[in-house]
Amino acid sequence: MELIALTRPSHDPKVVGRDTAGEPTHDHSGAFCPVYSRAIEVIGRRWTGAILRALLSGATRFTDITAVVPGLSDRLLSERLKELEAEGIVTRGVTPSHPVRIEYGLTPKGYALNDVIVAVSTWAATWGTTSAADGGDGDLVVAGCAEDPVVP
Repeated sequence: MELIALTRPSHDPKVVGRDTAGEPTHDHSGAFCPVYSRAIEVIGRRWTGAILRALLSGATRFTDITAVVPGLSDRLLSERLKELEAEGIVTRGVTPSHPVRIEYGLTPKGYALNDVIVAVSTWAATWGTTSAADGGDGDLVVAGCAEDPVVP
């Protein structure tokens, strides 16, 4: 699949006509991509980015992930791990022992998200704030974010 570099246009999009008020209408046909949209749905679900970041930084056990992602419930972590496994991003390995040992890891498809997670981490460190909708006042405490555990 060929990747298309997205750049901010230096000029207005192509004028394709005029609306009833005589204003120009523009061609935005390339703005929607169903493959991109689906990818954002998968990795953009609540807590998924934090789970991927934890896995990229070396967490392998369920308890490892819950330890580094405060506020994530066991039920939701289990649900997200199953979704990521179904998408081919995460693997679940079972080691027969007493008790049974379950470990999670990233597939090549999962590791391919490393640069995405690094980019989002960089963006968040620069622009991240809490909004009133999150119950915040616009200030974000970035404890634990100073050093990015993800390898660029």
